[in-house]
Amino acid sequence: MRAFIFPGQGSQAVGMGKALAESSSTAREVFQEVDHALEQNLFKLMCEGPEDELTLTENAQPAIMANAIATLRVMEKEGGKSLEDLCTYVAGHSLGEYTALCAAGAFDLTTTAQLLKLRGQSMQKAVPVGEGGMAALLGADKKKASSLANSAAQGDVCTIANDNDPTQVVISGHMAAIERAIALVKEHEIKRGILLPVSAPFHCSLMQPAAEAMEEALDEANILPPSVPLFANVTADMVSDTDEIRRLLVDQVTGTVRWRESVINLSEAGVEQFVEFGGKVLGGMVKRINKEVETKSLISRDDIDSFLASI
Repeated sequence: MRAFIFPGQGSQAVGMGKALAESSSTAREVFQEVDHALEQNLFKLMCEGPEDELTLTENAQPAIMANAIATLRVMEKEGGKSLEDLCTYVAGHSLGEYTALCAAGAFDLTTTAQLLKLRGQSMQKAVPVGEGGMAALLGADKKKASSLANSAAQGDVCTIANDNDPTQVVISGHMAAIERAIALVKEHEIKRGILLPVSAPFHCSLMQPAAEAMEEALDEANILPPSVPLFANVTADMVSDTDEIRRLLVDQVTGTVRWRESVINLSEAGVEQFVEFGGKVLGGMVKRINKEVETKSLISRDDIDSFLASI
């Protein structure tokens, strides 16, 4: 049994998608549709930069999605099979959840691009730059991270944003609390705390204004039942009902990304192979969660050809 998984923010890089577009009209069509949907030349930014502009949340989110969907579409066309022929479940990390839903036909590509553009803009506007932050806790499990966050809060917001794998948890909240948390890591038997280069504190209660903006947009969006079930970030469980998908996407803006539990639950559901599209970060997390499963990362045309030859 196989799951297709889709990366979150941080997977962007100048040059992303360029080689794939040069070798495939299918990929070029995806990038052109996203550019048209957003009324901007996002693909040129993806290919040429500048990096600081590509890294902006409102650009990075639709860019990462477009790159992953282009990779998937090339694979489907080259393989002559649809997603549901090749996998049993989909999942995505944070914004990757939108990509997963697009891949499974719940959203069309134009809607996905527009929702992610709005999501990025709303998240950026929710908290003034410098007031919020995030930190990766290395050598921390969820229990240690939760204890640290509670100690560091001191009246501010400081909470678990991403439970990524048994060795890495990300916290989010007011910058003062995040800085206190980094200073306290040793007291909580955590190896290291690293301040992340992000412009907003994602997946915490400070993102409530963004959640409200997404609720309004998702109420108007057309959502179809996905062709295969999604394992959702905030529940770490499968969902196919469109009303529940809509609700969970709103909850996800302020809620914890329960990636570690999602992978455990996917494994228990029978998944033995995880295939990541357009990135290679999630595969490493998956292996740290469950060493027994197989992981593949599809980025280049060679990766796609190799995967198709193996199935």
